[in-house]
Amino acid sequence: MRADGCVRVGVIDSGLAPALRAHCEGCAGFEIHDHALWQTTPREDLLGHGTRVTKILVDQVPNVRLWVAQVFQTRAITTPTQVAAAIDWLVAQKIELINLSLGLRRDSEVLRDACYRALRAGTLLCAASPARGEPTFPACYPGVFRMTGDARCARDEISHLDTAYADFGACVLPINGERRHAGASLGCAHLSARIANYLRAGGERRPSRVRDWLIAEANYRGPEQRRAGEDQ
Repeated sequence: MRADGCVRVGVIDSGLAPALRAHCEGCAGFEIHDHALWQTTPREDLLGHGTRVTKILVDQVPNVRLWVAQVFQTRAITTPTQVAAAIDWLVAQKIELINLSLGLRRDSEVLRDACYRALRAGTLLCAASPARGEPTFPACYPGVFRMTGDARCARDEISHLDTAYADFGACVLPINGERRHAGASLGCAHLSARIANYLRAGGERRPSRVRDWLIAEANYRGPEQRRAGEDQ
C-alpha cells in the first residue's frame, strides 16, 4: 500500500455534482466557441453522466484524488479536439489513470496523438467501448484499455472478454442500481476503479502488467453468451 493511500485519477466527462467536489483536486472545462477551443471554468453537470462515473470511483476507491475535465455541457456531444485537450491537461497534472467513459465514432489525428503522448508519459488510459457494433475512439487506439459493461458481473467482479470489441468488462450499473443508466460507460468506470485500487496497493503502472493483473483477477472469461431469442 502506498504511504499516502492515494491515487490520482482523471475523469473526462460531463462534470460532477457539487456533493462530490470534496473529492476533486482540480477541474477544467473545454469548449468550442467560434471554431476555437477554450479552457473554461466547468459548469454544473447537467447531464448527470459524469456524476454517475465519479460516484463509482469515490465509492470503490478509498482516498481517491480526482481531476475532472468537462467536455460535455448541455448535450452528450463532444469533439476530438476537446477530448485531446482534456487528456493533455490531465497529463500535465501528473495523473496516473484517465477514465474516458465516452466514445467517438471517427478516428482523429489530434485525439490519437494526445493518447500517444499520455501513454508515453506513463498515464494509463481506460476508454469505453461497445460490447458489439461499430468501434469507437479512443478505445481503438493501441495501448488504450477497451472497457465495456458485462451483465454477468456484480459490483466486485470483472471479465476478460478479449473480443474484437473490448478487452475487459465489469458491472454495468451506477451506484444507486438504476438500470435505466446501465451501460458500457459505467463498466469502464468500474474497471478504472479496479485499476486504481491496484495502483494504491503498489501495483506497477505498466499497461502490460496491468493487463496481466486484470486477466488474473477476472471472474469470467470470454464474451457473454446470448440465449436463443434474445435481442442482438
